[in-house]
Amino acid sequence: MDLSVETMAHSAGAAPNLSRAQRAQTARKQLRGIRIVLNIFLALALLYTVTITKQLLIPLVLASFIGLALNPVVARCSHVGIPRWLAASVLMIGLIAGIGTGIGKLTQPALGWVQEAPTAIRSFIPKLRSVMQPLEAANRATQGLTGPTRVQGSAQSPLSITIWDIVATTPKVLAGVLTVVLLVFFFLIYGDLLLRRLVEASPDFGYKRHAVSVVRGIQYEVSRYILTATLINAGLGAVTAGMLWLYHMPDPLLWGAVAMLANFIPYVGAISTTAVLAVVGLLNFNQAGAALLPALTFAGITAFEGNLITPLIQGHRMRLSPIAILLWLLVWGWLWGIPGALLAVPMLTSAKLVAERVRGWRWFARMVQR
Repeated sequence: MDLSVETMAHSAGAAPNLSRAQRAQTARKQLRGIRIVLNIFLALALLYTVTITKQLLIPLVLASFIGLALNPVVARCSHVGIPRWLAASVLMIGLIAGIGTGIGKLTQPALGWVQEAPTAIRSFIPKLRSVMQPLEAANRATQGLTGPTRVQGSAQSPLSITIWDIVATTPKVLAGVLTVVLLVFFFLIYGDLLLRRLVEASPDFGYKRHAVSVVRGIQYEVSRYILTATLINAGLGAVTAGMLWLYHMPDPLLWGAVAMLANFIPYVGAISTTAVLAVVGLLNFNQAGAALLPALTFAGITAFEGNLITPLIQGHRMRLSPIAILLWLLVWGWLWGIPGALLAVPMLTSAKLVAERVRGWRWFARMVQR
């Protein structure tokens, strides 16, 4: 009798404990769900903020990458006794002069291609008749089965750039260029000062040493990647220009510059440049073999560069998953357009290098690494 009473009392005491445990587990699940929903809203708010502030963020991100790429040169000059402001000034003057000279040489050919685009397209279409004849036959057969289809065409005005377009666009371009130049200049001069201020904000010596190690490592890795990628792409552009000059293609420097810039966009850039060179070849050569030879040669050059040169120089740590690259390109191309596509892979690589050194974010580095 006493045993039964003790058993009933024990069961009555265990029931509230069990219900409290179930309530705690339910509360934890609800908090986890609320946290997930809040993280989703935070990500959407961040994407919206990045989109509406792209006019501010694009020059800032571009200047940050240029400053990181040039910082080792300024730091080396500072170590030999040259003031940072003097080294940064000389470096920026040389960079502006080089880029200005290149733009001056490439502007006229680029405008010429833009002005002649409608005429070139009209002359390009007859050369594709041999390729389009089977498709036209299939189209006629389909129309015979489904009935005639009327296509109303509209007269297209020729593509042209007027003086007013140039005058209206020039102030915006100059303001953007001036913003990037000033940001790069001040990053090169005051970059170490910002690092020291970051270290001073740390609570004790152990945190300060860890902060210096992490920031220095990130700065070195990102600078090395950006500078190396820029040199590789510049080499690809030079080789492409030389190859096109040997094949007697028009404006080889212009297409070499296009290849250099497009190579910042993996896969998509190489495919787009190959297609452009194929079209330019078909516009300037009558024989299909001679017309497609520059594009095929460029495809071989980019395959050699992407599969041997870049992995050999950059190393395994810099290699990214193709899926991560394409998703990153899709997101940033959708948010920022062409500038976002050009900056996407440097941003992804930099984020991976940062995530490798920050606790709690190493999973991101493992996900995007090949």
